[in-house]
Amino acid sequence: MPWNQESPMNQRIKLVADWLSGNFTKSQLARRFGVSRPTVDKWISRHNGDLKSLAEVSRRPHNSPNKTDDKILARVVAMKEAHDKWGPKKLIELLRIEDPSIDWPSPSTAGQWLDRLGLVSKRRFKRRHGTSHIEMREANDPNKTWCVDYKGQFKMLNAQLCFPLTVTDHASRLILACRAHPKIMTQPVKQTFERLFQDYGMPEVIRSDNGVPFASPGLARISTLAVWWIRLGIYPERTMPGRPAQNGRHERMHRSLKLELPLGSNLVEQQLLLEHFRHEFNYVRPHEALGMKRPGDVYVPSTRRYPGCLPDVEYPAEMRVRSVRQDGSIKWNGKLVFVSEALSGERIGLKEAEDDVWDLYLCDYPLGRLGRGMTRVQASNV
Repeated sequence: MPWNQESPMNQRIKLVADWLSGNFTKSQLARRFGVSRPTVDKWISRHNGDLKSLAEVSRRPHNSPNKTDDKILARVVAMKEAHDKWGPKKLIELLRIEDPSIDWPSPSTAGQWLDRLGLVSKRRFKRRHGTSHIEMREANDPNKTWCVDYKGQFKMLNAQLCFPLTVTDHASRLILACRAHPKIMTQPVKQTFERLFQDYGMPEVIRSDNGVPFASPGLARISTLAVWWIRLGIYPERTMPGRPAQNGRHERMHRSLKLELPLGSNLVEQQLLLEHFRHEFNYVRPHEALGMKRPGDVYVPSTRRYPGCLPDVEYPAEMRVRSVRQDGSIKWNGKLVFVSEALSGERIGLKEAEDDVWDLYLCDYPLGRLGRGMTRVQASNV
């Protein structure tokens, strides 16, 4: 049989009843019920003959001089409804930009109010995986590194698939392009980059994953798109397989795109929605990593201008030069050595590293090593 447990209300009633009986002093009641003498005084003075007077009363202050004004709270709620996926830091910063004359509440206070109103969605816990020890190139200035990827495809309202191609500047987070494609293709990607090079100039590095059309399973994972970049003097940098964190800023943008992008009825309408997201991301949304600035306030175009055509490839005199045939092979020491079909029509250079051991290059990009007596090229660790 469980022990009988008394509620605090029942103990207060007994305390007052014992006092009214006249058999106990206040000090004796304090010892009897295990409370302090001031507590006994409080409940005796509060009793007015009605048992309700012994109930707990709210500790809320009668006056809150620092309480957020209802009009300010309404504007915070309206901003949240307009940008339901944004957090309180971005919302308050945007409100400060719109009306700096108002003393807006802190982001933590705004977050508490929005949470009480049920406007905050709890994040699902995600297991964090280990990161790679191989570091990507530093890119602290605009146009040092551009990032490119195809975001995961999704169905539009007409049940057709859309494959969004996204290009961002790593340092400033600016979305340079966000294009709706019906499938993954090399030529539309090349056309997109041609327009970007004409509008913004060229970066030093373009970072991508190992998927098509950015990479291939061939020698040095090089693709026809990567060959074009190398010829323009752009270094193609690839993340390790299964390591999206090496392109974390771009993947974080994809998460915002997934949360905030509405579905269009066709590719044309979807492209308009992508452009709206791109404009808001670049010129409206404050970014905490940029000191609450917008990417459009940080980014500046590149000084490396797009030549419009591929420059001629020149190699030092000490290097042997071979032209890659249409089948992806070169003639070496009287034999055909397969290199890569992506290099068809290109001139590559061979530099002797050891006795009859040759390193292969496209411009200054290492492709692999051809060993003594070998008929296949060993890929470089790129």
